[in-house]
Amino acid sequence: MTRADLPRVLAILGPTASGKSALALALAEQYDGEIVSCDSTAVYRGFDIGTDKVPTEDQRGVPHHLVDVADPTEAYSAARYARDAAEIVRDILARRKRPIIAGGTGFYYRALTRGLFPAPGRDDDLRARLNDIAARRGVEFLWRMVRRVDPESAQRIQPRDRVRLVRALEVYFLTGRPLTSHFAETIAPLDFCRVVAVGLRIPAALTAERVARRVDQQFERGLMDEIRGLLARGIPESAHPFGGLVYRQALDLLHGVRDEPATRALIVQENRRYARRQLIWFRKEPNLEWFDGPGESAEVQARVVAALSAQQEPRA
Repeated sequence: MTRADLPRVLAILGPTASGKSALALALAEQYDGEIVSCDSTAVYRGFDIGTDKVPTEDQRGVPHHLVDVADPTEAYSAARYARDAAEIVRDILARRKRPIIAGGTGFYYRALTRGLFPAPGRDDDLRARLNDIAARRGVEFLWRMVRRVDPESAQRIQPRDRVRLVRALEVYFLTGRPLTSHFAETIAPLDFCRVVAVGLRIPAALTAERVARRVDQQFERGLMDEIRGLLARGIPESAHPFGGLVYRQALDLLHGVRDEPATRALIVQENRRYARRQLIWFRKEPNLEWFDGPGESAEVQARVVAALSAQQEPRA
């Protein structure tokens, strides 16, 4: 069987606030598809407003997979995502529907389409030393260490994401090689299909405008009440999703670190930085066709459909 004979899977990628969900929904309706989320925070139940999950009433009857599949206290990894997503893609294809992978977590997408290497086991002594460094010198110091030995991982890991920073350093010190250097030796979980990837790209000024509007909407929809409710349910502040964008800054607001206007401004700033890192990451993905404009634009949707229609479908 040649590559052209493999069933086609679509992927909608790009930076935050570029309209990936809108484009994915339009393509799902066009191609009788189902959406497979590629978002490392949307997997957690209860974290809805700050992750911009598409509300059920706005999903237009299109099934959305890998949303709300993990408890906040779980550690949902890229390896687990790759296994779960590959199984779901297989099931969608078996039902003769079109899988549409949509999201902005580049590491999850790479794990799914290119695989992860057999990682070394955890080293508790090494982790203890790294966590001690973080306690004494700050988590950002670990990020600077990662940047020196594995610049590519530093681009995708948040400077305050202690868990992932420790893991990146652990792999480097145990293997002598950066985490990202191992990827070429792996087998892709989606080796049974052909992934056709679309990237969305919008100007930085438009990203800033859309992110600012989205942050205002998140607060108006009750972001702080959502966080208070999660804490009241016993979800600890150390839970992984609380360390992500929006939630981390909102927790600081709850503790009086800064006021609400400053918090909103900081969330916008951090989202703009994250969008730049996402663009850098996705530019390195092979066979990704870029489209300029937001995903909800009818013109962009028409151009994407035209490009996809021009490509060869697998032979029956």
